[in-house]
Amino acid sequence: MFPYNRKYKPRAQELRKNATPQENKLWYGFLRKHPCPFTRQKTIDNYIVDFLCHSKKLVIEIDGSQHYTEDGLEYDQVRTDLLESMGLYVMRFTNTDIDNSFSSICAKIQKYIDLC
Repeated sequence: MFPYNRKYKPRAQELRKNATPQENKLWYGFLRKHPCPFTRQKTIDNYIVDFLCHSKKLVIEIDGSQHYTEDGLEYDQVRTDLLESMGLYVMRFTNTDIDNSFSSICAKIQKYIDLC
């Protein structure tokens, strides 16, 4: 079990209701009915991850342009370090990756799942 911060639950629910087109594409096009169950917008400690497969300890993040500023990169590194310290593996993809290389992104995720 990963640390859960109840105060982020309303924000996680809001993010689920207002998912980006890329998050919806990955969710409805691949993760939602995957044999290894995924949850979306899951609260872990003081963060909300885009997708979590608890059984494989896999976090998938879909990053928009705000993640590629100096502050965004620093924030993401701190966040990734914390998640990895909990034994999670973090896969990051850009919105452009999802838009232009969806099949290969799904294959990368499946390859990781198959190796676990």
